[in-house]
Amino acid sequence: MAEPILTSDKPSSSSSLNPPSRIICHVCQKQFSQYTCPRCNSRYCSLKCYQSHSRLCTESFMRDNVVEEMRQMQSDDETKRKMVDILKRFHSEEEMDSMDEDGSTESTLSEETMQKILSGGEVNFDDLSADEKKQFLRAVASGELSRMIEPWDPWWLKPSARTISLSKQGTQLVQPLARHDSSAPPEDDLESNQSSEIPPGPEAPLPPISKLSSTEPSPLIVVHLVDIIFSYCLMLRLYNGDWQSDAIGSAMMVLSVSSVLGQGGQPESVQEVLSYCLEQTCSSYKDMGGLQLGLTVLDDTISLVSLGSSALICALCDLQRVIQEGERELKLEKTKKSRKVEMKNKLKPAERKIYFIMCWVHEQPGEVWSSAAALLRAEKISYIGCGGSKSSVKREDKVESKSKVLIEEMK
Repeated sequence: MAEPILTSDKPSSSSSLNPPSRIICHVCQKQFSQYTCPRCNSRYCSLKCYQSHSRLCTESFMRDNVVEEMRQMQSDDETKRKMVDILKRFHSEEEMDSMDEDGSTESTLSEETMQKILSGGEVNFDDLSADEKKQFLRAVASGELSRMIEPWDPWWLKPSARTISLSKQGTQLVQPLARHDSSAPPEDDLESNQSSEIPPGPEAPLPPISKLSSTEPSPLIVVHLVDIIFSYCLMLRLYNGDWQSDAIGSAMMVLSVSSVLGQGGQPESVQEVLSYCLEQTCSSYKDMGGLQLGLTVLDDTISLVSLGSSALICALCDLQRVIQEGERELKLEKTKKSRKVEMKNKLKPAERKIYFIMCWVHEQPGEVWSSAAALLRAEKISYIGCGGSKSSVKREDKVESKSKVLIEEMK
């Protein structure tokens, strides 16, 4: 007669008339149990089943043993160092196991692609295999690639941006030659590096605004300036400060966000400008932050305006360089002639408007910027107070103003 098989936890008595009962392992349900957990009295057959029968139970058991052992140990510097090394190694192994689990079904780059990378060659998207393209697009969508890129620190948030100084004609002051003396204090080198991160100002003196236009400049130019500065800050944020990698794309992105530069718009209030810019940001760059990105750029705009004329001139001069470089690249780009003409007809007027406003900024007193920054802060508070649902100004409710020339372009 076969021996009885039990699955209960109750201990069984054995005798010559009653053979010993055999209990099935509670974990795998396949083998006879040979051991009992000292904490939960669960029956198991092997170390593997013990480790998996209850994570809370095994972890608490191991933790208690470790704590008891550590209490009996005399903690000196050497012991502490060894323990830190053990913890680091354990943490590193956990990370490697996690990476192996996450990427167990993923294929790596092909040997051909790896050889091209190792040889210093340029790898384009078209060079990737179908599987590699899927992995790349998946990494872009998940944000994995963005975590590998070092975040860019906007130059207008650096301490050196508060001390920008231009000449009376608005040009960049002559910078002292870099000292090669090894005894120079490191603070001087740090200050020099920070200054080099500020975009340089104009190389030629800025002419008086009266020489650029025969009429008195409109008081709404400051509103147009907010529109342009917002688009400039957004462009640098999205390109991580590296607009040189795609000058045409950077220039056209600015024109797509700025109604003043891209559409010849003439907004009449800061509220109208911010509503339009935030709407463009949320609709066009939803996957890159949407409203949160727009509010961050609004803070950037406030910071730049608060810095005053010198910083604004440097920003506008930098934006002018973006447009000019975009025009140069456009001439070399192989595209349809009609497309080239269309883009050129947008970039050239934008460059002239930027230069006109740069000259206007140069003549303004500091009070203008403190007032403008205060107005921007009030609009931001109002916008957040409405839960981000403040609607843009309706076009049909506006007074028709296209016939009015607020900024007369230079001929």
